[in-house]
Amino acid sequence: MGNKERNQKKAGACDHDRTRNLARLKRIEGQVRGIAQMVEDDRYCVDVLTQIAAVQSALRAVGKELLRHHLKHCVADAARLGENEFNTASDELIEMLYKNAR
Repeated sequence: MGNKERNQKKAGACDHDRTRNLARLKRIEGQVRGIAQMVEDDRYCVDVLTQIAAVQSALRAVGKELLRHHLKHCVADAARLGENEFNTASDELIEMLYKNAR
C-alpha cells in the first residue's frame, strides 16, 4: 500500500472517531501548556511529574484508539485486497510497534 493509498485511508476515517480523537488531543495540548506554565512558575517537581504522567497516559489512550482503527479498517481492508497488500500492511504495523516498544 503506497502513500497515496494510505492518505486516502486516512481521509476515510470515521468522523465520530476523528472528532473524539481531536477533542482528546486538544485537551492534551491544554495539559501540556499547563505543564509549561507550572515549570515557568517553578512548581513542585512531583506535581509537574504527575501532570507529565497524565499526558503520557492520555497520549497512549489516543494511540490505542488509532491502532484499533488501523487494525479494524486499514489492515482488514488490505487483507481483502490480497496477500501482498496484507503482508505490506502487516509489516508496516509490526515495524511501527517495534519502534514504539523501545
